[in-house]
Amino acid sequence: MLILLLGLIFLYGWVMLRRLWAWQQMPPAILPPDFKSKTKISVIIPIRNERQNISRLLQDLSNQNYPAQLFEVLVINDHSEDNSEELVNQLAGQVPFTLRCLNLAEQTGKKAAVALGVAAATGELLVFTDGDCRVQPNWLTYFAFCYVTKEAKFISGPVCYAPTPTFFEKMQLVEFASLIGTGGSSIALGKPNMCNGANLAYPKEIFTQVNGFAGNAHLPSGDDEFLMHKVHQQYPGSVYFLKASAATVFTQAKPTLASFFAQRVRWASKWPAYQQIGVKLLAVLVFGVNFMLFLGLLLALTNNFSWFALSLAFGLKILIDFLFLKPVLKFFNKLKYSYIILPLQFIYVPYVVITALTGLRGSYHWKGRKIKP
Repeated sequence: MLILLLGLIFLYGWVMLRRLWAWQQMPPAILPPDFKSKTKISVIIPIRNERQNISRLLQDLSNQNYPAQLFEVLVINDHSEDNSEELVNQLAGQVPFTLRCLNLAEQTGKKAAVALGVAAATGELLVFTDGDCRVQPNWLTYFAFCYVTKEAKFISGPVCYAPTPTFFEKMQLVEFASLIGTGGSSIALGKPNMCNGANLAYPKEIFTQVNGFAGNAHLPSGDDEFLMHKVHQQYPGSVYFLKASAATVFTQAKPTLASFFAQRVRWASKWPAYQQIGVKLLAVLVFGVNFMLFLGLLLALTNNFSWFALSLAFGLKILIDFLFLKPVLKFFNKLKYSYIILPLQFIYVPYVVITALTGLRGSYHWKGRKIKP
């Protein structure tokens, strides 16, 4: 068991240090002061019960340094029960851009909302975020710049939690930064695996070219990653990570353990459906390392495994994660939270094991619904 555990740790270290190198080698996107875009953009925002949040996002979009005549905003209402639709329609006459609210009819879920938004969009470039997010003034300009200069067919953007007043929310911020950093650095290595639907973009035509969500439409989650995998498979080298702090989208950490667990189970539920072998192997490696650490802890508590060996394994993993997370947290201007990496490890190990096994069931509760594939 010790040989297996240390072997997995060293393999994990090799994988993560490669991504550390890729993150550090990835040049930040620098917006030229004279950049003028002519790209027509459609911002697509799927919502369900976001009345308390959507007005702030629409205000952020009103403050964009992107010509209002060059972008439209489509809010796709997924059967909200809090009058979100009425609020969006009220605000339609108060914003400088074209704003439309479209309602899902019989279908439900984010993939259906995204598909409806894509079909209704008039823009060349589609940019996606969520109703509870906040965006910065140059958000659209950075996406247009990346799209034009890189001829990108899929762009993944950075996402960060804010505000985070409680220690529980700060822990989520650090854990989430590791996911964003892993996703961005994997894209830089030419091996895309993770992205976040709160901040991504692709040209409208690409959705049709890769046949949309065909092949994974039965899965409630994965409107972002499965599409990215399909784009990468059909157009290798066309997926980019937008490494620009000014393009970061801010979303809210979960206030309770129950809501946090439900979100992570939702994310984990799509892992068994990954098609690319590299993506599958990375998921298995992460699970395997944490499972063996968890098993080692249980055995050590019953005097069936060496505490010294377990401490060595934990120490190596903490070092690897610290080396990787330090520049990622610096990018998000959250380096002051590096101290959380240590206590997070002892929560992260059982959390990964439990959420991964729970996610295998494929069903979970989300926004007042019980979701089943």
